[in-house]
Amino acid sequence: MIITAPVLLLIFNRPNTTHKVFDVIKQVKPSKLFVASDGPREGNSNDERLCKQARNITEQVDWECDVKYLYRDKNLGCRVAISSGIDWFFEYVDEGIILEDDCLPSKSFFWFCQELLEKYRDNHQIMQISGTFYLDGLMDFKSSYYYSKLISCWGWATWKDSWRHFDIKIPEYSKLKQEGFIENYYENNEITEWMQSYLDVDMIDDTAGIWSTQWTFAMIKCNGLSITSTTNLVQNIGFNKEATNGTAKSFREYERFTVNEIDALNHPSRILYNKKIDALQFDTIIKNTDPRLNMNFINHFIYTMKSIIKFILPQSVVLFLKKCKTVLS
Repeated sequence: MIITAPVLLLIFNRPNTTHKVFDVIKQVKPSKLFVASDGPREGNSNDERLCKQARNITEQVDWECDVKYLYRDKNLGCRVAISSGIDWFFEYVDEGIILEDDCLPSKSFFWFCQELLEKYRDNHQIMQISGTFYLDGLMDFKSSYYYSKLISCWGWATWKDSWRHFDIKIPEYSKLKQEGFIENYYENNEITEWMQSYLDVDMIDDTAGIWSTQWTFAMIKCNGLSITSTTNLVQNIGFNKEATNGTAKSFREYERFTVNEIDALNHPSRILYNKKIDALQFDTIIKNTDPRLNMNFINHFIYTMKSIIKFILPQSVVLFLKKCKTVLS
């Protein structure tokens, strides 16, 4: 199948994983490719070398392709670099597939996304398509995908019309939380408390590297759904010492979910959210991998206080302390 859906690849300083991901992209030969690269961190000569290597890999386009590059000279950090990279992507296209440099896709992932981008293009309740699946052996599915409120951005696709709801500052969060909107959305107290713990930190710490929390909130406020494949089509291969985020050892559990290929799609007969499926994923996967849910009381308290301190201290002091930590380590 010819891949006409535009593909965005987000890279930084990991040529090893970038090479693996780009190798699959080369095999499927998308007709439109966009590459957005964050810049090296100031004073980090290793970053300069590795960023250049990663960029060189993505320039090896040996098929007929309309390709565009966005190379930053300065480091924006994960949150801003990725979200602004997606903004840039949607300045040119109305829908597309998004991969980060540590999200290794199967070849099927691309046409899976392409077919569903077209099928659900005019259905504004469906806001994203996800290629990851972690419930193999825990539940039987007759269809090739289901509708979820637990999103994954490790290999996904969306539309410009959906992405326009993204706001990195999440200004409506406090109001919707107070009104119980988030609890009503998830219909599960544990999932609600877990997600609000992320949103609470984002409200007091705008230096956090996570951007997907704000995307989750965009889906919450729109009462949106994510299509989730019932075959794992993307493996996260980035949970190692090179990771910018997701450095907790518990995240390495996701590495065991290797990719598979699919031949055809069996569509669900209707759009129906089944909260039992999300509850199963939360209980069996998320609780065992998310470090915030694995923390004891003391560690959770320390984590929260660090976020508050970063919010109170001037940014220059926070950066100085980070540099001191790097030198000492």
